[in-house]
Amino acid sequence: MCGLIQYRAVSAANKYYNSPLSFVPKHSPAQNDDIDKISTFINSANKLLVLTGAGISTESGIPDYRSEGVGLYARSSRRPIQYQDFIKKEFVRKRYWARNFVGWPRFSSFLPNSVHFMIKDLEIKHGKVCCVVTQNVDKLHTKAGSRHVIELHGSAFKVMCSDCNNTMDRHHFQTILEEMNCHMKGTSMMIRPDGDVDISQDEEQRFLVPSCSQCGGVLKPDIVFFGDNVPQERVEAVKHEIENCDSLLVLGTSLTVFSSYRILLQVSENKKQIAIVNIGPTRGDKYAHIKVDTKCGDIIPKLLVH
Repeated sequence: MCGLIQYRAVSAANKYYNSPLSFVPKHSPAQNDDIDKISTFINSANKLLVLTGAGISTESGIPDYRSEGVGLYARSSRRPIQYQDFIKKEFVRKRYWARNFVGWPRFSSFLPNSVHFMIKDLEIKHGKVCCVVTQNVDKLHTKAGSRHVIELHGSAFKVMCSDCNNTMDRHHFQTILEEMNCHMKGTSMMIRPDGDVDISQDEEQRFLVPSCSQCGGVLKPDIVFFGDNVPQERVEAVKHEIENCDSLLVLGTSLTVFSSYRILLQVSENKKQIAIVNIGPTRGDKYAHIKVDTKCGDIIPKLLVH
């Protein structure tokens, strides 16, 4: 046993990155009329499908990829890992897990914000929401208490074998990595949307990653990496919810990724009502019956629902 792993997230001491709203882009304040529009939209729904993206998690302190000025692409030249690179290249896997290992304690500790809790209330208390489909892998909807959640791109809280589909809890995997890497003393100046952080190349190269205990296969987070496909059973589950719903509320996503944009297209094809709350334009604005351009936290927690 190693005892306590010595790591420190420098960003936790950095005032800029330590602010819960550090990764929320500049935006215009919400107007009372905007709140009224979304309140009316929700009150007219009986089976509301909610589609969420990184724009709601930025208000909990988790950065996104594309937000102007504050997203990962604006702050760094680093790009998300590609699925084929992870599967085929051992050094890529070592780098990924070493960095994720250092970032995990902080990433896993993020808490839901008022938007997550209001979505939970719309489902549990008011009976308006039939399902939440989220692009986020941070499990904040589940932490907030939402019951019917489809994690479109998977969850960072589960590890799976790419060969035999054996799974384990990410916290348990962290313990295994700690025992194998007693030398690890990672540091980081920032955290990325999936918990990735910056550490030295030497630490990346020395990092040890186990194989699957069942078949010896490659272990990866249960996340749909760039270049990978959403599992078919998840696609079918979302289709069922689209057929079941009477309207769609899109929160905090530009709908750039096709897996989420496809949901909006399918709802539109079924001639159901669509409302979008997001900072800046989205790919689906022309299909929306209501579009509000502001921070979700300025609208959703203030809804008047009956």
